[in-house]
Amino acid sequence: NSYDEAITTPTDESVRRALAIQMIIDKEYGLYKNENMLQGSFIIEELTELTEEAILREFESLSERGGVLGAMERGYQRGKIQEESLYYESLKSSGEYPIIGVNTFQNAHADVDAQMDGRELRRGTDEEKQNQLRRLREFQARHKAEAPAALQKLTAAALSGGNTFDALMEAVRVCSMGQITRALFEVGGEYRRNT
Repeated sequence: NSYDEAITTPTDESVRRALAIQMIIDKEYGLYKNENMLQGSFIIEELTELTEEAILREFESLSERGGVLGAMERGYQRGKIQEESLYYESLKSSGEYPIIGVNTFQNAHADVDAQMDGRELRRGTDEEKQNQLRRLREFQARHKAEAPAALQKLTAAALSGGNTFDALMEAVRVCSMGQITRALFEVGGEYRRNT
C-alpha cells in the first residue's frame, strides 16, 4: 500500500513508490516466480546452496594462487572486481539486469528536480574553498617539524609489513590527507586499472 493511504487519497509519488517495491521483488529478485518463498521453500534453499558453492569456488581460486597474499601479488582480486564491475554494468546497460526506475519502468513524466525530493545540490563557494585551503596551509605550517618523522614512520611500516594502521593514526594528527597519500604512493605506487 501507499504510505499515505491511511490518511488521504494516495499521491502519485507514494503510489509509484509502493508499486516500485513490488516490482523490485518481482522483476529484480524474481521471488514471485516461486510459491511459498519463505517457509522452507525450494527457492531459498537453492539460492543459499548456489551462494555457498560460489563462495567455495572463490576460496578455491584464492588457494590455487597461494592464498590471499599470493592472489594479491598476481592482481587476482583487482582483476576480478574489474571483470565483475564490467559484467554488471553491461547487463545494466543492455537491460538484461533490470533495475526498477533506473533502466526499466522509468517515470517519463517525472520532473528531474522533483526526483531529488527537494534536496538541493550544494557547491562550495569560492570563499569557502579559499578558507579551506588557508586552514590546510595553517595546519601544515603548525606541524611542519613533526610531519616528516610521522610520514617516515608510516612509509617504513608499509615497506616492512609492520602495523601501518598504528603509524597512520599517528600521522593523521600532524599530516594532511594529501601528504599521507603522496607518501603511500611513493611506497606502493598509484592504482592503475588493468587494461
